[in-house]
Amino acid sequence: MRVAIAGAGSVGRSIAGELTENGHQVMLIDRESSAIRPDLIPAAEWVQADACEVTSLEEAGVQTCEVMIACTGDDKVNLVVSLLAKTEFAVGRVVGRVNDPRNEWLFTEAWGVDVSVSTPRILAALVEEAVSVGDLVRLFTLRQGQANLVEVTLPPTTPMAGRPVRDLRLPRDSALVTILRGGRVIIPAPDEPLEPGDELLFVASTEVEDDLRDALR
Repeated sequence: MRVAIAGAGSVGRSIAGELTENGHQVMLIDRESSAIRPDLIPAAEWVQADACEVTSLEEAGVQTCEVMIACTGDDKVNLVVSLLAKTEFAVGRVVGRVNDPRNEWLFTEAWGVDVSVSTPRILAALVEEAVSVGDLVRLFTLRQGQANLVEVTLPPTTPMAGRPVRDLRLPRDSALVTILRGGRVIIPAPDEPLEPGDELLFVASTEVEDDLRDALR
């Protein structure tokens, strides 16, 4: 897969490093000459250009990429890059980085964004997940807010202890996708008994999160 990354800062470089190690072709784009560091990721293609200009993106060959990741530190730039990638170059998948949570509402299909990633929100969710037991924690938003990845850790006194997965009375538009138990990742078979301390991961629509929370209580 060929991936273009707008923004060759620490975040962009980290993503590029992971993708190249997994065998993907990566092109890093940044307008600042100081950010062009081929020695850091030799396997990547480095391009000094303004990713907000159509001609620069065309010369870089964005039209040959299946994915565009707009991950600069400026939300305005990320939105422009996302829109150009989708409307001018028909990039199949556009990922937009949200730096300021107040701008999350802008990162939608209207601006060409298929997936928005809010670093502050993810960090906050991870903190909540680490300290919350027995309550539902939203970890990640999928498909532009149509569904969420949510987690709950069963408390020591859970009434679900010893009961099989089939006894969970889940609302519509929700599904248990996995159970994390110690170092194990468990496929939630109907006969699998639940244990205190289990981390349950669900995919659920926003509208049924309250019903899901009630079902787990």
